[in-house]
Amino acid sequence: MEQRIDKNPRIEVVDALRGFAVMAILLVHSVEHFIFPVYPTNSPSWLQALDKGTINVVFTLFAGKAYAIFALLFGFTFYIQSDNQKKQGKDFGYRFLWRLFLLALFATLNAAFFPAGDVLLLFVVVGIVLFLTRNWSNKFILIAAVIFLLQPVEWYHYIASLINPAHQLPDLKVGEMYATVADYTKNGSFWDFIRGNVILGQKASLLWAVNAGRFVQTAGLFLLGSYFGRKHLFISNEKNAVFWIRILVISAISFAPLYTLKELIMKNDAIIQQSVGTVFDMWQKLAFTLTLIASFMLIYHYGRFRFSKAFDDLRYYGRMSLTNYVSQSVIGAIIYFPIGLHLAPYCGYAISLFIGIVVFLLQLQFSRWWLSKHKQGPLEHLWHKWTWIGTGK
Repeated sequence: MEQRIDKNPRIEVVDALRGFAVMAILLVHSVEHFIFPVYPTNSPSWLQALDKGTINVVFTLFAGKAYAIFALLFGFTFYIQSDNQKKQGKDFGYRFLWRLFLLALFATLNAAFFPAGDVLLLFVVVGIVLFLTRNWSNKFILIAAVIFLLQPVEWYHYIASLINPAHQLPDLKVGEMYATVADYTKNGSFWDFIRGNVILGQKASLLWAVNAGRFVQTAGLFLLGSYFGRKHLFISNEKNAVFWIRILVISAISFAPLYTLKELIMKNDAIIQQSVGTVFDMWQKLAFTLTLIASFMLIYHYGRFRFSKAFDDLRYYGRMSLTNYVSQSVIGAIIYFPIGLHLAPYCGYAISLFIGIVVFLLQLQFSRWWLSKHKQGPLEHLWHKWTWIGTGK
């Protein structure tokens, strides 16, 4: 019999999967120096080779995939909260809009120390789609998710370029914005850094997401996560294990041809690279993301006892995902940027990955300690308290 989702559920595998995603985001940001591309100029050949292998492995495994898992679980969490309120005869929608406003405050805090802007603000903007579709049927939620994931905006630009060869994507001046960001990050004062990140960095990040197809993909991932929640697909049982095996097979088989097609398309003209190339890049990353999720679910289902310690650790880390995500940016700024220790010029990809792993382990130990004394992480507690202000929750 399928497990019933009651009020305030804690589905352990979701916490662990979220922890995995936040860990992977940390490792990607670490090798990127938190979008501060300053690296050693003179390294021995063996270290250069190690650095090249490090960046290839980290980006192949996690870049564009960790964020996607994070986004999918955002949609899942919305379903859980909405369903809990529905069982009490209440509409969570408007409370969710207030919750998105609060998330924008946390996004601003994170962006203050993260020059590239912040994915949380993208979640705030795109999260409105969850509000608008909250009363749709499962069928229409799935259809909408698929439509968004097909990247209709990019296909429009490609078809428009076929009709009119002079058609170009709008120039959003993202490159110029990031050049300014890089300048004040290297040469500005602490307050120049904070002010610039909150204003220009956030703007550049949102406009970059437009060019990269992230707006539409994020909407699709939100709805897909909500659909997975509605179908109880994160509950560990044999029926769902069969579903995840199918997802694993389909996504794993799809990845290689999608990646190959993406590489071939990127050899064409700029408009094709920016439209169809973006589509296939999103698709191959989505295939890899679903492969990771399905593998994670199946390892949890069939190997829970054997890997219990690892899952427990990631579960603690995932339960404090907001706190860990925001604190990563603060720690990264202190380590790599001129406002802090300014270690970026001395840390290649391999050393930066090692630093990221150390930061993860320290955050993990803090998460375990904090949750042994508190029900929620510090920022999670504030977000929950402010979300339900005036209700006594």
